[in-house]
Amino acid sequence: MKLTLRVWRQQNPDADGAMSTYEVDDISSDMSFLEMLDTLNEELIVKGEEPVAFDHDCREGICGACSLVINGDAHGPERTTTCQLHMRSFKDGDTIDIEPWRAAAFPVIKDLVVDRSAFDRIIQSGGYVSAPTGAAPEAHATPVPKPDADFAFEHAECIGCGACVAACPNGSAMLFTSAKVNHLNVLPQGAPERETRVLDMVAQMDSEGFGGCTLTGECATACPKGIPLPSIAAMNKEWLRATRKVR
Repeated sequence: MKLTLRVWRQQNPDADGAMSTYEVDDISSDMSFLEMLDTLNEELIVKGEEPVAFDHDCREGICGACSLVINGDAHGPERTTTCQLHMRSFKDGDTIDIEPWRAAAFPVIKDLVVDRSAFDRIIQSGGYVSAPTGAAPEAHATPVPKPDADFAFEHAECIGCGACVAACPNGSAMLFTSAKVNHLNVLPQGAPERETRVLDMVAQMDSEGFGGCTLTGECATACPKGIPLPSIAAMNKEWLRATRKVR
């Protein structure tokens, strides 16, 4: 395939950014999107130009590092991570716009790389348990009802990629935060911090500058792991419960 790529280039956080246009040829439909970018960068290096900076790590849809807005969609046209998106999703001759996550809480570091440390600080504020559960056999000795275990596992699938924030018209992190709160709050191991967890994580989320949630649903649509929209309602119930108990 021959493709025209319009890529966001920005030298540093303080510099002005702009879209730059590149042509790539001989792109196999079996390539992943990141392999296609690797091809572009190899060509740029040969020409003596600076390669495009973009985030990646495992390239297996696990780590959540890959973070691109492709033709206006977080992670592209398929409901998967960017690293698992393949070029067969595009046609020969297509023009593809490639941008970084767009959110006030995710400032651009360089080109397509953004600073997502705000997510780390939300986790640090309450995404942990203090209960001494011991090793795996001892932890498994604590009975957990099947519906609660399923609920926890469903929310534990969140990989913190930030697609929910990038897709949200308000730049809200409610889906991410609710996944982390609900994952632990439903389990007996998370009970000691149940109230403080939701209060602290929501407070930290607000302090990071994320937008407010208006339940447009774009976050759940873009989530590559399928975290459901009702997760936000479940966290809101936890938050109301905690505020009443604290008072």
